[in-house]
Amino acid sequence: MADPEPPAGQAPAPEAPEEKADEIPYLIALLEHPELNVRWRAAEALGEARDPRAVEPLIAALKDEYQDVSWIAAEALGKIRDPRAVEPLIAALKEGQKWLRQGAAWALGKIGDPRAVGPLIAALKDPKADVRKNAAWALGQFTGEEAVSALSGAVKDPDPGVQRAARLALDAVKKKAAGPAA
Repeated sequence: MADPEPPAGQAPAPEAPEEKADEIPYLIALLEHPELNVRWRAAEALGEARDPRAVEPLIAALKDEYQDVSWIAAEALGKIRDPRAVEPLIAALKEGQKWLRQGAAWALGKIGDPRAVGPLIAALKDPKADVRKNAAWALGQFTGEEAVSALSGAVKDPDPGVQRAARLALDAVKKKAAGPAA
């Protein structure tokens, strides 16, 4: 039987919205899939979803044997911005492979937790320029004399990319310290 027509002059009732399937548990399960590409794509999708249920599984994925997965997991944690990820990301910044250290620095900047300032300053001495560049960018997300001092030193880094990132970050820190424009 068809829906009755609305009375003359009235618009039909809107269709009920379709319920969207909750894909987060499925994506979390895919973080343990045997195929590397499936795991990193799941980590990427979880970052885009920004669902806090993914934080603990993504923290576990920081220890994936493949840096493609661990690096994307770090970046996904940065997108979610949950403080539970700060300590594991700090550990990854200190001990992980280059790509993981780079992703951890970026993620710590996105989260913006002050616990990351000291480890990010230390990462300005990392042997890999890309890690130093991301650490400089991340420090630009903070304020304070510690960040200013560290970034002032980083503008003399031997790598031009790190120098540029440090100058931009230093400008960002100084702008934040100056407060909103009058």
